[in-house]
Amino acid sequence: MELYDKVKEICEGARRASLSLSNTTTEKRNEILKSISASLKEHSDLILKENARDLQNAKEMGISEAMIERLTLTPARINAMADSIIDIVALPDPVGRYELFERPNGLKIKRVRVPLGVVGMIYEARPNVTADSATLCLKSGNAVVLKGGKEAINSNKAIVMAIKSALKKENMDEGCVSLIEDTSREGVAHLMNMVGLIDVLIPRGGKGLIKTVVENSRVPVIETGAGVCHLYIDESADIDMAVKISKNAKCSRPSVCNAAETVLVNEKIAYEFFEKFYKETREYSLKFAVTPEVCEIFDKMGASKEDYYLLTDDDFHTEYGDYIISCKLVPSVQDACEHIRKYSTGHSEAIVTNNMQNADYFTKSIDSCALYINASTRFTDGGEFGYGAEIGISTQKLHVRGPMGLDALTTEKFIIEGNGQVR
Repeated sequence: MELYDKVKEICEGARRASLSLSNTTTEKRNEILKSISASLKEHSDLILKENARDLQNAKEMGISEAMIERLTLTPARINAMADSIIDIVALPDPVGRYELFERPNGLKIKRVRVPLGVVGMIYEARPNVTADSATLCLKSGNAVVLKGGKEAINSNKAIVMAIKSALKKENMDEGCVSLIEDTSREGVAHLMNMVGLIDVLIPRGGKGLIKTVVENSRVPVIETGAGVCHLYIDESADIDMAVKISKNAKCSRPSVCNAAETVLVNEKIAYEFFEKFYKETREYSLKFAVTPEVCEIFDKMGASKEDYYLLTDDDFHTEYGDYIISCKLVPSVQDACEHIRKYSTGHSEAIVTNNMQNADYFTKSIDSCALYINASTRFTDGGEFGYGAEIGISTQKLHVRGPMGLDALTTEKFIIEGNGQVR
């Protein structure tokens, strides 16, 4: 069978399964999720074995350590994945929530939340996305077609097998969750053309992947965020707090989209900040891409020449996904905001300040989906926002914006009841 036909067959199966899902109760979908959680734990040895194959392949391909960390599963991570599903079970179900109103002519109009239908997920080397996406879609009454990257293919197959085992146990159509196992770009291209079978595509990964899907898909796309996230350290900032936040935002997990990629520092406190920030990040061997002005500070500090280099404008556009951060001095919050507006991908930005007027200016001047005052950008996450898991971070403005939980996977329909009215 040709690849196009295989992809189409999978999508047709998902469309049929979505109809059966639309007639399930909240209680039934919660039981399905509980079974999936148990199945992931039950099959953890197989999942870890297949993940080890992916890790070996990744090392042979020369994938960076930060990306390998993102790909790695451990018993603790599988347990966390399974436990997060139980957290989703506890969340309110948006499906069926409604608003009722009556028109002067007697028509009763009910505006009801309903599933999107069939969601297509195109994503890269994070096997936890497989479980998160599947369970969020199922809880909200959607079937899902998954297209993961080649780096995690064996892990993804094992996770989907565990999910399908749970679906079978619950007497549900296994087409509710499907994986396109072909790892070629052709598979992505075919999925982007499944008009009428896929209701929405959600790309989740690097800037290149998202750009390709947004520009080429014939299926509607929810654009998720490549994360060129910024920190601005204001003149009034508590330096120790600024260092703590900056270290967390960059180094706690540099491969994820809410990690900081650029730090803008007010020139009046720059030496004190960089001296402490540099010392605090030596345990991660963080490298600094710096402007000439910041380079002078590093020279005066006596920093190792191996730890910093002069940046180009391309650095400000780069989502490193690694232990590298761009650094620039600015004279004011206004200049910081001007820089962010130029280079931001609309994901997450933070200001560290004790001047609430500057904080107010910052939040009103920047149009990213998540803005922080005296906190790390690493909190832009569905779980941290109380949504359970997330299916992505939307950086667009239509339909949904920011961390996408259950509500984001629903839309509305109107049910109108009359007693013979005509127009």
